[in-house]
Parts: sequence; C-alpha cells; structure tokens
Amino acid sequence: MARPLIQMALDSLDFNQTVALADQVAPYVDIFEIGTPCIKFNGINLVKELRQRFPDKLLLVDLKTMDAGEYEAGAFYAAGADICTVLGVSGLATIAGVIKAAKKHGAEVQIDLINVEDKAYIARESVKLGAQIVGIHTGLDAQAAGHTPFTDLNDVARLGLNVRISVAGGIKQSTVQQVVEAGANIIVVGAAIYGAACPATSAREIRELVEAAAA
Repeated sequence: MARPLIQMALDSLDFNQTVALADQVAPYVDIFEIGTPCIKFNGINLVKELRQRFPDKLLLVDLKTMDAGEYEAGAFYAAGADICTVLGVSGLATIAGVIKAAKKHGAEVQIDLINVEDKAYIARESVKLGAQIVGIHTGLDAQAAGHTPFTDLNDVARLGLNVRISVAGGIKQSTVQQVVEAGANIIVVGAAIYGAACPATSAREIRELVEAAAA
C-alpha cells in the first residue's frame, strides 16, 4: 500500500504566521494547502512566496471556486499552484473550466464535495471531465454538529474511480489510521497540527502514524 500524502491546511489570516508554520512542519508534510480564508485574505502573493520557499512541495490553493472556473483558477496556476479546488455544487461547466485552466499549466484539479447531495454522481462526472482528485470534506460547521467524513469516504472509495481521494474534516492522531485504512490517498490535517503546543512534533506524530498504517 502506497503511503498517503499528508496535506497541511494553512488557515491563519496572518501572512508571516502562515509562512512560519509552513517552515516548522515542512519536513513532515507533502502538500501545503492555502486554506480558503487564508487565500482570500492574503491573495496571490502568498502563493508566490510559498512556491519560492518550498519548490519540492505540492501547493494546493483552496479556492472553492463557484463560478468563472477557468478565469479564476488560471491566475493561481500561473503563480505556482499545483492544485486548485472547485466546488462540486458549482456545476459541471464551472468544473470543466477549472480543469481547462489546469491543463494549460500541467496542473491538477480537486473537486470539493462539501454540501453536494449526490456525491457519487459529481465524483463520476468530474473524473470523466479530467479531475484528478475528489475531496471528501466535512466542513467546520458540520464538524461542530457532530459529523465526520468516514461515511462519505467509504461511499466514494467503493466507486472504484481512477482518482485520488482526499479527506478533510477534524482528522487527528486518534483517527488518522482509520482514514488510511478506509482508502484515503491524501489526508488533510489542520487544527491537530497548528493548534498543538509544538506543531512540528504533532506533524511528525501524524506522519509516523500514516506510515505505520500504510505499511
């Protein structure tokens, strides 16, 4: 079993704190995600900064595009993003636009299934259009209401699509092995790392747990 990639969600609105956190956890993660609030507040300059500092890391910009897919995503791919996200609820035309922009830059697209009713349908159709990653995403509000990503992960994994599955939603040390065993290819961790007393230690612990589960 190939080891899943670990994606670190950078959610702070502070530019310098975001860069400092990335520096701390870089040895233990594979993908830096510039979270939606972070990219809205800091803009494209943060993409350029992280691309320059971490040329060996994948860089995901969590745009959650809802409209004007090609137009919106194109600028971020040009700035160095390896992956941009588009909302599954945006519709197939918008998804196709982001995919078109990604192809121009040799990059990838993640479909975010947050709040999508028919997740199987959107996942299948997005993969047909050329999306490389399907994101199972239990948002902060849903987490607060007690929801977890496991049911959706199992449902999408059973589809057998030729696609990587990313999982986000309150993942921490006590649940990360369950996510690996359920078939996730990309494991997104946020608060369990950036909220820890020592983010680097927490990131290392999660890396070790992922490697053990995938062995």
